[in-house]
Amino acid sequence: MDRRTFLKIKAQGALWLAGGCAGWIHPPDASAAVVPDIAVAKGRPAAAARAAVELLGGMGRFVKKGNRVLIKPNMSFAVPPERAANTHPEVIRELAVMCKEVGASKVSVLDNPLARGELCLEMSGIKAACDLIDDQMVHIVDNDAMFQEVRIPEGRSLDSTDVMKEALRADVLLAAPVAKSHSSAGVSLSMKGMMGLIYNRRALHWRDLNTGIVDLVSVLKADLTVIDATRVLSTGGPGGPGRVLKKDTVIASADMVAADAYVVSLFEWYGRFYQPSQVPHIREAHERGLGRMDVKNLTVRTVTV
Repeated sequence: MDRRTFLKIKAQGALWLAGGCAGWIHPPDASAAVVPDIAVAKGRPAAAARAAVELLGGMGRFVKKGNRVLIKPNMSFAVPPERAANTHPEVIRELAVMCKEVGASKVSVLDNPLARGELCLEMSGIKAACDLIDDQMVHIVDNDAMFQEVRIPEGRSLDSTDVMKEALRADVLLAAPVAKSHSSAGVSLSMKGMMGLIYNRRALHWRDLNTGIVDLVSVLKADLTVIDATRVLSTGGPGGPGRVLKKDTVIASADMVAADAYVVSLFEWYGRFYQPSQVPHIREAHERGLGRMDVKNLTVRTVTV
């Protein structure tokens, strides 16, 4: 080897030691830049809700300055949070705070309940929690004048339904259900929860409920889904009482089908575990291209806070 070749090789080695080798000794966290399909956070309700959304890139990924945001919780039963029939109030409050932080012009928390509206507002704890931010944020919407007929072009069971006008005016729809069982649909998660944005929700039970849920999601598809699994009502849903599993977990995704599918696969229902494909409305939504239920092929990131 001549001197010129030796010096060239030596110089290349020095550069590798200064740069490439340093990267090898302290490799960058490549996963930190990857936004997962599904985010899972474990901890107290508010902290877990915030952490799950942050894993997806933060609320600013979904809500822009000046946007009108509608948060759709489960707020349909006049029972306290420990019964797990309604979304935990701290989850809803934290989501509202995050929307305000990124500049949302209006944040509304709305539901059309099955029980008496005033009792739902009081017993769920959601209004009291959100009143700390804005005492005009949380409302029950059950007057037919506040709904508007919407056609469902791809409907198979429903060709139209009356939808909350505020949902139609919103720039961002945020689904925030509690994880719970359901006597007719198997589970009530983000897709089933969209029934709280229509006037005659009972009408879906008179038809093919599962197909009707998918029809509804084809026109009311959430931009962000955050599922409260801090308490999971694994039997006795949707109103309880039933077996409540304390899981201290919040799941978030930009794909509401994926979020629902993951929650089904994660927890025990009716004393056993199920695959997402065993829930008819999740399977049909996947087949109709509204989202993905093949959670094993999706990226999932988990954090404990």
